[in-house]
Amino acid sequence: MKPSRRLLLDVVCYLVGATCVAVAVTVFSSPNDIAPGGVLGVATVIHAVLPQLSIGTLTLCLNLPLLAVATFKLGRGFTVRTALVTVGLSLLLNVAETAPWLHPYTADPLLAALSAGVLMGFGIGLILWRGATTGGSEIVARLLERKFPHLPIGRLLLLIDGVVVALSVAVFGKLQSGLYAVVLIFVSSRVTDAVVYGRDHGRMLLILTDRERAVTDVILHELGRGVTLLSAKGGYTNAARHAILCALRPSEVHPLRARIRALDPAAFTIVLTTEQTFGNGFMKNENH
Repeated sequence: MKPSRRLLLDVVCYLVGATCVAVAVTVFSSPNDIAPGGVLGVATVIHAVLPQLSIGTLTLCLNLPLLAVATFKLGRGFTVRTALVTVGLSLLLNVAETAPWLHPYTADPLLAALSAGVLMGFGIGLILWRGATTGGSEIVARLLERKFPHLPIGRLLLLIDGVVVALSVAVFGKLQSGLYAVVLIFVSSRVTDAVVYGRDHGRMLLILTDRERAVTDVILHELGRGVTLLSAKGGYTNAARHAILCALRPSEVHPLRARIRALDPAAFTIVLTTEQTFGNGFMKNENH
């Protein structure tokens, strides 16, 4: 893809993504006292206490010191893209909050949480797909990861969101606000993963069997999938053998396991989930 087209795609995705997040917060989560986690959640809680301060302005003010630290700690390239998205999101939040055509939805808090989760997940997914973030908790998590490298970044993000949800329950004085926030965060994370990684999740199988030729033939001719034979040696027997490696769609795993059991009940099979699988029969290798 040409650099000019890549830049245009980046801008479009950032704009659409930030708009989705702004609508999710303004129409669905904030009017129902649901804090979505991260800096947006903190801004929502502060806005509930000090309504004269808009969520967009609070989001920008909370993110500015984090962006300043990120410039020195996480690199300029990451920070510039994140800063552009953060400023744009803050402006769109302020626009959405005052737009006469956007009306808060408060009829059903559960539907509001689900709708906010889908919109926010889609918007954040588009932004992450094009190499930026909305700032906030991800910057905090990356900074904490440098100090505590033994903790996975996903766990750090979950910890931050948990603190924000607990804060929202204390401020709003309603346990259901926290429960709806959990629903929103869960749905948002699933939709974000679907946008960033695609729905073409695969499975990788590593098979150890004495009937390797028969199992290989099943994969090649019955499933139409490729096979790689890896040279291996038994740790106990010291005997040379082959390990069968193959990539399948989730629906193909059970039929293959049934055929393996029939051919060799003593076969050893490891099934791993892959986030993305590129190549023949899966997603195309594309230059984004």
